[in-house]
Amino acid sequence: MKRLYNIKKCLVSGFTMLEMTMAIVVIGILASMALPRLDRDRTQEASQNILNAIRYTQHLALMDNKMDPTDSEWQKKLWKISFGHYSDTFGDKWYYTISADIDKDGSVDKNECAIDPANGKYFYHVNTEGNDIDSDESPQVMLGKNYGVSNIEFSGGCSNVQHIAFDNIGRPFVGIGGATNDYSKYMTDDCTISVTISGAEDFNITISKETGYASIVGQPNS
Repeated sequence: MKRLYNIKKCLVSGFTMLEMTMAIVVIGILASMALPRLDRDRTQEASQNILNAIRYTQHLALMDNKMDPTDSEWQKKLWKISFGHYSDTFGDKWYYTISADIDKDGSVDKNECAIDPANGKYFYHVNTEGNDIDSDESPQVMLGKNYGVSNIEFSGGCSNVQHIAFDNIGRPFVGIGGATNDYSKYMTDDCTISVTISGAEDFNITISKETGYASIVGQPNS
């Protein structure tokens, strides 16, 4: 009988209501402590993505000399990174493309876009496609969908534009859609790109007017 009593006693043992309540409270505290860390990671991932894309655009320009003195519109063909956005029920969502306007028609065609070396897909998207991307488009370009980027503003030498282009020695250009055979579109002041992320820390990226060197503000070694 004593053995049966001990077994029954073990079967009914467990968490009390107070213990369960305390466990829930502790889990909630741990979750609240983890959220800022998750926000910082999302900000860091988004800033590094954009920074890498800018530098890759400059790399393409260095490797692919578009300068042609016989073509009065050669600057239109420079490699550039362009930012755009679409709207859904949660607000504006941003993306980017990396392209060279080979036919100089002012539009970005998929076959004029760079290939993402990480997955072999195009750095391409257009706002008419909303949230969806084609199977041959790199998911890296979807800043809004991936990180919650809700706004991007350009100031300094890149004010009133949504793109940065580079020439064969890495210098930054803006407004190249209206360029002629001179250097009037050469960026004369440092550019600041300010990025807003919903529910996370915002960040800025600067691009030097002379060298085109890009870095995350506050992270000089980025």
